Amino acid sequence: MPAQEDIYNRYKTYLRLEKALSANTIEAYLTDLDKLVRFVESEDKDIRKITYDDLQQFVAQLHDIGIQARSQARIISGIKSFYKFLLLDGYIESDPTELLEIPKIGMKLPDVLSVQEIDRILDTIDLSTPEGQRNRAMLEVLYSCGLRVSELVGLRISDVYPEEGFIRVEGKGSKQRLVPISQTALREIKNYLYYRGMMVVKKGAEDILFLNRRGAPLTRVMVFYVIKQHAELAGIHKTVSPHTFRHSFATHLLEGGANLRAIQEMLGHESITTTEIYTHIDRESLRKEILEHHPRNRERN
Repeated sequence: MPAQEDIYNRYKTYLRLEKALSANTIEAYLTDLDKLVRFVESEDKDIRKITYDDLQQFVAQLHDIGIQARSQARIISGIKSFYKFLLLDGYIESDPTELLEIPKIGMKLPDVLSVQEIDRILDTIDLSTPEGQRNRAMLEVLYSCGLRVSELVGLRISDVYPEEGFIRVEGKGSKQRLVPISQTALREIKNYLYYRGMMVVKKGAEDILFLNRRGAPLTRVMVFYVIKQHAELAGIHKTVSPHTFRHSFATHLLEGGANLRAIQEMLGHESITTTEIYTHIDRESLRKEILEHHPRNRERN
């Protein structure tokens, strides 16, 4: 029978090659699995022979030492992945995690900016400077297209199709998608490109749309800083980040009547489940509308 260390090495290869996970994600999986390994060793058992009852005891210990439900869910998910691998590779005959439940996590809805708040942020930008023109174009694109910050900093001039009203976006896993872009955002890009054309651009960045003052591609940190700075200038006390613009884009689309599948396509979500968080936001506004306007909720005279 293969040694446990050999099994862990094979599992690591399975995560890297078959699941195509990043090095950081694999490290997180193995770190969480190590918690179970230590528990199994303390019980003097073989990790291939533990039972559902053993796993329940392990989860109970996680709870007892104060590990939050979200972290518990992540750990259990990783353990399920490990036992799925053991089953697929014939190390075990049945999966002890099959009935193991993942703790329910209360959904934390993200902060969403109103259209007025987004306008207030944009109004704080000084358009008399090249950086101001860039920042205005950058934030208009974020809000108009709902991009991830990594997609924004990687956006190329050749990805913008002004005549067609689309941009081409390279998302997670190098998957490309076409996203509609507003005329407002296109106008701001055109204004910015006038200033950009006067810059000395670093080699290799010739086609990158958004550059810093030295002619190099913007970093994600710089985008965070710009947004935080202008949100503070606008007097907005919410937690505002590039992702806030993405959430706001999706929420405003849904409130305007857009189809959830269409929003999924524009956001580049693999699963519709990821996009469905926005239905929770919209349901809350719907609930308020019902409470306010439905005849059964009005006070009887």
